[in-house]
Amino acid sequence: MTLLGGLLSVRNSIEAENPELPLTDTRLLDMLGIQRTHSGKSVNEITALGLAAVWRAMQLTCSVPASLPFHAYKQSNESRVLAGGQSQALLDDPHPDMTPFEFWQTVYMHKRLWGNAYVRKLRNQLGQTAELWPIHPSRVRVGRESDAGRKVYAIDGGQEVLSDNEIVHFPGLGYDGICGASPVRMARESIGLGLAAQEFGARFFGSGSLATGILQTEQRLTQKQADALSQRWKDKHSGIHNANGTIVLDKGATFHQLTIPPGDAQFLESRRFQITEVCRWFGLPPFLMFETETSTSWGTGLEQQALAWVKFDLQPELVGMEQRATKHILRPGSVYAHYSIEGLLRGDTKARSAFYKAMWEIGAYSTNEIRALEEQAPVEGGDVRYRPLNMGQLGTTDSASGSPVFDA
Repeated sequence: MTLLGGLLSVRNSIEAENPELPLTDTRLLDMLGIQRTHSGKSVNEITALGLAAVWRAMQLTCSVPASLPFHAYKQSNESRVLAGGQSQALLDDPHPDMTPFEFWQTVYMHKRLWGNAYVRKLRNQLGQTAELWPIHPSRVRVGRESDAGRKVYAIDGGQEVLSDNEIVHFPGLGYDGICGASPVRMARESIGLGLAAQEFGARFFGSGSLATGILQTEQRLTQKQADALSQRWKDKHSGIHNANGTIVLDKGATFHQLTIPPGDAQFLESRRFQITEVCRWFGLPPFLMFETETSTSWGTGLEQQALAWVKFDLQPELVGMEQRATKHILRPGSVYAHYSIEGLLRGDTKARSAFYKAMWEIGAYSTNEIRALEEQAPVEGGDVRYRPLNMGQLGTTDSASGSPVFDA
């Protein structure tokens, strides 16, 4: 029996058929993909999205990389050029119905929530990959044919068993070399606490516990008298036109102001802390989650945090996706996939201008290359690259002026 067969036999035997297994056993919840936490909340990849911090984290970690330009390149002498052809067409239009952004956003969503994304390759009559179709991770089980064998994928409980020739597997961080671990299931206690605090707040406000105070009298009142006194208080107390006014109460009535008990108020701190916890789990700086309680809301400090996120979290994620796309979608050795992370500068005119200026001044980019990046038509004479007059290759001189020259 293969490892995959063993995996499926264990999962599909469904120990629920064992009469000695009580219906309250947590193993049943695991089989159904439901993770019960100590907070009492059931957490899985879908219910976790009900926590605003998780939704925002998914929006960032899935939409930002999906919005970056994704190109196929090939080596030409010592430089790289766009590959074009079927390779680029596949990255530009991978799915017949979904836009490229929607497709890659879905792939990242599966990877970030379930720890694994699976894409099926559909081939044309020439045997080339022509379309890519995402498969919901809950439908897939992964194993190996043997200890040293290739991966195989069982779809819908084994109705189909496919190989890497038909499936592209994008695993997240894992520990067995086969599958990635689900971040949501690893973080279920933190997320469960956030969901519990959220429900507590909703129940607290919904239960009417926010009465401003109590009107107390020394006399026993009938229901009609009590309603009249309450309405009188409301008429005199409510509305901005009654602000700072004086209220006179009869029948020995006194007003006692109510406040939120300190223990009940702690849920506000708990909810704020859970935002920070979600940031840790998904590798995001808090300000991107609109949490600026402990940091300034403007200036270079936030710029450095954003840069750190790109360098230490987003960039490694992109590298893994590039290598998987190169290995299993394109033709490794001749064509490779690469994200243009400069696309993040698209919304920052000042940073983009400074970048182009620096690259143009050292001769790395020509005018037309910059215009192409900005989706502008080329101009006559714009393919010439310039260099600073006071720079040149060490050991060479301009025969006319005796000044150093740059040997292109």
